[in-house]
Amino acid sequence: MTRQALREVSGTVRRPGAEARPGRVVRLPGVYRPQTDTLLLALAMRREGIGPGTDLLDLCTGSGALALHAARLGACVTAVDISRRAVASARLNAALARLPVTVRRGDLLRALPGRTFDAVVSNPPYVPAPGLSVPRHGPGRSWDAGPDGRVVLDRICDDAFAALRPGGLLLLVQSGLSRPEETVGRLSAAGLDVSVTDRVTIPFGPVTRRRAAWLRDRGLLRNRLDMEELVVIRGRKE
Repeated sequence: MTRQALREVSGTVRRPGAEARPGRVVRLPGVYRPQTDTLLLALAMRREGIGPGTDLLDLCTGSGALALHAARLGACVTAVDISRRAVASARLNAALARLPVTVRRGDLLRALPGRTFDAVVSNPPYVPAPGLSVPRHGPGRSWDAGPDGRVVLDRICDDAFAALRPGGLLLLVQSGLSRPEETVGRLSAAGLDVSVTDRVTIPFGPVTRRRAAWLRDRGLLRNRLDMEELVVIRGRKE
């Protein structure tokens, strides 16, 4: 995370010490590299008191960075990803770190039918992209999420309530380009108490920069044409 981005994080987030950061991970080709969105969720997890006694699910785990972070905090962790390379990377990282993380391959909550958790965290694909679905192969599978960036987000919103135990917590990170207000509305309609806890503005990365003209044509770039807002959305099941 850049110094500028850290200064712009709202709420109680401060410059993190080493104990708050997710550890380094290894990745097979095509697996998402932990970035600013990963760190935002890691900070939120620590602030929310994720720790011993927390039964936590990491959806769209990628390299497993957040799952390992939760395990280091003391949580009992299950991680899910649809990508075989992501699952292999997460399992390898858990083994290298000697952390007890259970990694499953599957399509979001379909991988764990009937299971419920104290906490669900997710850094899903959320970048608007040409095409109506998430790619089945290639690195774009980690970030491309349909024309409005909501192919995966909407499914998580619709299923989150059932996946949480009473008092359970959802932490979700996404781009301002994929309409956080829609996420808040869907989660609220599903019965969760929802708020946006963190916001940070960062320069476009390579993917968004290459797609800027397309995003502008779709009306998704509102103010700055070279900056993107990331938000952490918190939902609580009362």
